[in-house]
Amino acid sequence: MPVLSRFAPARPRALAAVLSLTAVVAGCSGSPDGAATVVGPTSTEVTVPVSAVTTTVLDPGAEPRDVMRLTPALDTVQQIDLTTSSQVFQQIGDQPRQDFSSPEVTLPLTATVTQAVSDADPSTIVDLTLGEATSPDGSLMSAFASASGSGAGLTIGPNGAVSALRLRPAPNAPDAARAAIEQAFYQAVYRMVSFPDTPVGVGAVWEIHQQVMSGITLDQVSTATLVSRDGDRLTVRVSIVQTPQDSAWELPNGAGHLNIDSFTMAGDGILTIDPAQPLPVDGELTLTGDQAYSDPEGTTELAQSLQDRVHWQARQP
Repeated sequence: MPVLSRFAPARPRALAAVLSLTAVVAGCSGSPDGAATVVGPTSTEVTVPVSAVTTTVLDPGAEPRDVMRLTPALDTVQQIDLTTSSQVFQQIGDQPRQDFSSPEVTLPLTATVTQAVSDADPSTIVDLTLGEATSPDGSLMSAFASASGSGAGLTIGPNGAVSALRLRPAPNAPDAARAAIEQAFYQAVYRMVSFPDTPVGVGAVWEIHQQVMSGITLDQVSTATLVSRDGDRLTVRVSIVQTPQDSAWELPNGAGHLNIDSFTMAGDGILTIDPAQPLPVDGELTLTGDQAYSDPEGTTELAQSLQDRVHWQARQP
C-alpha cells in the first residue's frame, strides 16, 4: 500500500482516504486507520520548498497608495499562537461514512528574525521555536509531551510570499506529534497573503496565484482585498478557490490513479498583518469542499467532505 513521506508536502487530510480506497481497489492491506509508517526519532532539519506565487492587481484602490512590503528588523521576536484543524469525512461506495479528521492543534510559536531584508538578499529568514503544543485530543496531547522544542523556519520574500519551510522536530518527538506539527505548518504557509509589486491603497483588490502540491496538483487563486490600513497595520480579506490541474489523481509509489469526478474547495477569512512582524498578528481562514473520486473501472467510488481552518492569535510575551 502506498505511504506518503512525512515531510513530503502531500495533502494530509486525504491520506487516509487514499489508503482506504487503494485498499479496496488494489486489494492490499494495511493499518486500519491509514497511518503512515512510523519513522524513528531524528533531529535532522528538512526543507520543504513552497510553490512560487504571482499576483495580478484587479483594482489599485484609493489614494494614497504604497508598495506594501514586509521588512521586519533583524532580531525581531514575535509571540503568536497558530491553531489549525482539518476535518475530513469520507464514504466509499455504500459503506458507512467515516471520520478521518485531524484533531485541532494549537502551536505556541516564538518567531525570531535571523536575517532581515538587505540589498544583498531580499529574503527574511525566520526561526520558529515551538512551546507546549496543545490539543483537545488526549492521545495527541500525550505525544506533544515529548515534542516541546521542535522548531521550524521560513524564508519570506518582501512581498510576504513564503518560498521555503524548514521542519526541525525534537529528537524524541513521537511520530503522531511530528505529523500534526508538519500539517499545521503546511496549512499555514499556503494561507499567507502576498502583496503585489505595484502601489495599492485601501479598497485594492488583487489575485494571488499559486500551485499547491498536495498529492493532486491544485491551482489556488486567492483574491485579496485591502480592507483598512491603521498606521502600518493592514487588514486583508481573502477568498480562496482551489481547482485540480488534471482529471486524475496519480497515487504515490506507482499505485495507479483515481479519476477526479468532482472537486470543490473554497473559503475565505480575514488576516491582520503588521509589516514589522514576520507572521500575521491576527486572523482566521476557513476552506470547505466536497470531492468525489473513482477507480478507472468505475467500480468503486469515494466521496469526501472537507473543512480546513487556520487561526492566528497574538500572544503576550
